[in-house]
Amino acid sequence: MSGKVLMKGNEAIAEAAIKAGCRLFFGYPITPQTEISEYMAKKMPKVGGLSLQAESEVAAINMVLGAASTGARVITSSSSPGISLKSEGISYIIGSDLPCVIVNVQRGGPGLGGIQPAQSDYYQATHALGHGDGRALVLAPASVQEMAALTMEAFDLADIYRMPALILADGALGQMMEPVDFESVPKRDIPEKTWATNGTQGKREHNVINSLYIQPDVLERVIQERFEKYDRIKETEVKYEEFLCDDADVIVVAYGIPARIVKTAVQKARKMGIKAGCFRPITLWPFPSKRLSKLADQTKAFLTVELSMGQMVDDVRIATEFKKPCHFYGRTGGMMPSVDEVVGQIEKINGGLK
Repeated sequence: MSGKVLMKGNEAIAEAAIKAGCRLFFGYPITPQTEISEYMAKKMPKVGGLSLQAESEVAAINMVLGAASTGARVITSSSSPGISLKSEGISYIIGSDLPCVIVNVQRGGPGLGGIQPAQSDYYQATHALGHGDGRALVLAPASVQEMAALTMEAFDLADIYRMPALILADGALGQMMEPVDFESVPKRDIPEKTWATNGTQGKREHNVINSLYIQPDVLERVIQERFEKYDRIKETEVKYEEFLCDDADVIVVAYGIPARIVKTAVQKARKMGIKAGCFRPITLWPFPSKRLSKLADQTKAFLTVELSMGQMVDDVRIATEFKKPCHFYGRTGGMMPSVDEVVGQIEKINGGLK
């Protein structure tokens, strides 16, 4: 594919993974991300790859662990309940310092919930993706173009830092169609995978991939070294987008599909004489805390808009160090806020500033 092509978000993720050199997909079908596995099943054999529908989400994530240990680029995808089932395996991958890409096209919960878009997996993705002290890179696209671009970047980041990278999207982004340009995505230099269990050819010692450390002092040292890496990532890999924030009295923070609604609401509020802006985190981990803290010194109030009962709002409040009021507006269960609903919230907050 060259030039712009019209694709569904889910299909854009799958094609982006293939273009990034991924030749292994292990998954299990669940709405609203099933098109990813369908696309992989059709396309992977044509490029010499393997697409395998495992017997369960638990099996799929452990297949990812095994494949990742060889240094191969590997991806899995699921939706909210499926990611919950994968959480133990994800923790093993983190504990083994292995790179892979995991996609969560979120649906409403808890439990089976519904099949409509939601953002109620934010806590899980950014704070409790698996047990123990560990992190994964979390990237949040807001367009089909970003579904592709961030997936390709996720493979590079995972390899550079030897850790999983999670694409946190939602059912709306997965199902909507927009033009995608795969050629515009920059590539990064990837270090040689000297750690991989891909055969010694009699030229080196055997590599061992493991997440078990019996001696507590050894485990503590390994975790501390891992967190030193996390600190480097916080300094170098933060991504965000600002829209009319420079002089904003009210800054609306949103990620993913709600950020598109918020941008329109901000423009409408500006026409009404209200100085509003939109701040969109693209990396949810590392979270753009430093920039939000600086913005708190110049704005008067924040409003966080989410497809949940309020999760990212906690990180916004912590990031802004409670310097200014941080309000919340959310829809859940698969419901979307309208532009007018968001404008109404901005008006309410702005009125309280006078």
